[in-house]
Amino acid sequence: MLVLTRKKKESIMIGDEIEITILAVEGEQVKLGINAPRHVEIHRKEVYVEIQKANQEAAQQATRTIDLSQILKQWKQEG
Repeated sequence: MLVLTRKKKESIMIGDEIEITILAVEGEQVKLGINAPRHVEIHRKEVYVEIQKANQEAAQQATRTIDLSQILKQWKQEG
């Protein structure tokens, strides 16, 4: 993990297109401003984790649906 120290109104760059600026520091909270291309998705980590979980569950459900359709297809062929 890279650890950087920045003050209010200072920035860091990620690659050539993503800039993160410290907007405010209030107690234990830091307010960040993020400039990035529109195609770059930006989420708080807890939201990102929930999205990944939902995607994984949806993929598993799709696999179950495919398995069921294959079973029905075999059943029709045998019947």
